[in-house]
Amino acid sequence: MKTATFPPLRVDPELREAAENVLSDGETLSKFAEQAIRYQVERRQAEAAFVARGLASRDRAIETGMYVSADDVLKKMVIARTKARNRKTRT
Repeated sequence: MKTATFPPLRVDPELREAAENVLSDGETLSKFAEQAIRYQVERRQAEAAFVARGLASRDRAIETGMYVSADDVLKKMVIARTKARNRKTRT
């Protein structure tokens, strides 16, 4: 697979210095920037998928007239949190 490049990135000298100061041993600024871009792409894709699922759920609720109340959702979340905390304290 052929590689591609990103356009040059102009930043304040302070930001460049801050980035250089947090690099791991042997890590390059280019690798750091690539990882940051990769992370943001994945995060934004996940966010877009989340929004799409929410809109699809809304559309299904409108079509079917079947809704779940906020109180019911919150109750289920409290139960799930309690179970997770109980599992955590047992380990």
